[in-house]
Amino acid sequence: MAVSISILAVIISLNLIAFVLAIGAESRRSTAKVVNDQYDERTYCVYDTDASTVYGLSAFGLLLISQIIVNGVTRCLCFGKGLVNGSCSATCAIILFIFSWLSFLGAEACLLAGSARNAYHTKYRGYFLKHDLSCATLRRGVFAAGAALTLLSLIGSVLYYWAHSRADTGGWEKHQNEGVGMTSASYPQQQQTGEFEKA
Repeated sequence: MAVSISILAVIISLNLIAFVLAIGAESRRSTAKVVNDQYDERTYCVYDTDASTVYGLSAFGLLLISQIIVNGVTRCLCFGKGLVNGSCSATCAIILFIFSWLSFLGAEACLLAGSARNAYHTKYRGYFLKHDLSCATLRRGVFAAGAALTLLSLIGSVLYYWAHSRADTGGWEKHQNEGVGMTSASYPQQQQTGEFEKA
């Protein structure tokens, strides 16, 4: 299996979009304030936006699709001629396979946990007499950690795909004699038909 530029482009694009969405989710985290209820002596929290949850779940989905593509193309490290031989490229592919999965799982955990926590809204909190009320919001840095791990997952996936391809077939391959075989094959036939006509 040779390295495919189109597959690399899809993997890189999906991971970079997921990275941008994770950064957007970090910057658009929900904020809240405590408001007094008009009808009784209770207080409740008012939240401004849930855009961060949408960004986080979108990044989660794109990163998952990218990982499925990588492992689908490489058949999840289960097949390949070079992988059986135990070459240096095969060892690198195994190490990068583990690294890409660890970074992928870490990124997915941050994105999913951050989205779930950001979507959680505190309702009624207490009475006017209590002054230590606080609204539940997502801590700073969860989506940022997910974005950083998304970049690491991108690097691990690309390097793993390259190492797997190298172990399997020797890396980049060119198709030889494309378009040349037909012209060289037809030229002697034209010469032979010309000689028959002269005879």
